[in-house]
Amino acid sequence: MTSPVGRFAPSPTGRLHLGNLRSALLGWLDIRARGGRFLLRIEDLDPDRSKPEHVDGIFEDLEFLGLDWDGEVLHQSRRADVYRDALEHLRRQGRAYDCTCSRAEVARAASAPHVGEEGPVYPGTCRSGASPKPGRQPSVRFRVAPGVVRFVDELAGPFEQNVEHTIGDFLVQRSDGVASYQLAVVVDDAASGVTRVLRGDDLLSSTPRQLQVLEALQLPAPAYAHVPLLLQADGKRLAKRDGATTAAGLRERGVSAEAIIGLLARWSGLGDGSPVRARDLVRDFSLARVRREPTVVHDDELLALVR
Repeated sequence: MTSPVGRFAPSPTGRLHLGNLRSALLGWLDIRARGGRFLLRIEDLDPDRSKPEHVDGIFEDLEFLGLDWDGEVLHQSRRADVYRDALEHLRRQGRAYDCTCSRAEVARAASAPHVGEEGPVYPGTCRSGASPKPGRQPSVRFRVAPGVVRFVDELAGPFEQNVEHTIGDFLVQRSDGVASYQLAVVVDDAASGVTRVLRGDDLLSSTPRQLQVLEALQLPAPAYAHVPLLLQADGKRLAKRDGATTAAGLRERGVSAEAIIGLLARWSGLGDGSPVRARDLVRDFSLARVRREPTVVHDDELLALVR
């Protein structure tokens, strides 16, 4: 059997917050406990939001917490040719086509009020051929296959989705020529030999789309494990708040790496919150121990770290 390969793939749009870091920790533990290779990928496709200083911050935060990686770091911004080749493969198969619809036009043409993850379901306006529009460069859409996509997630359990009915044909390249997340992530996972993907369950509903792209490109699918999110007290997803939820902000206040790891472990069902090194969690780690419910992060827990 081949050695398992996992990855952490953050976007360099700011410093890593505790939600990002919990996914990194759990993915790292899952792979290290299996004796596999853990890769780091920088998802810097968006040139407007991705900043070099944030890439350096990612390295710094992971090293501070003791989360090492194997091999060279892959940067998506340097792989435009690879994504273009994948698009050409999809075009040859009839699974990708140009689209000149704007977001507003898609919304107006939607045949039903159901709103998908990325807006209204695409009604297929350009499926039989895009109409040229002066001054507007076409984007590229993936032609989804009909029927229900089913898979078993190692944390969320059985999941199914009819992509045609809930999303419709989705973007695989933006009008500015930048590959979409849904294309780049599967191409890069396959190129790196990734066999296990552990990430936040906000991406669970993206997986059926990615499985369709993998199948169209004749690439192997990894095993998936989607972790319930960390939530704020108001029920919203944990975000960056004046440094209180970032590793960098906590470090500046004198909080140790072991204290942060201990809190992340408790939120994940892996400990009582006592300070601990990441490597000391490897021996007893199992996905079966990871909490299956979202965790609400209270301000007093964060304040306790800096007292």
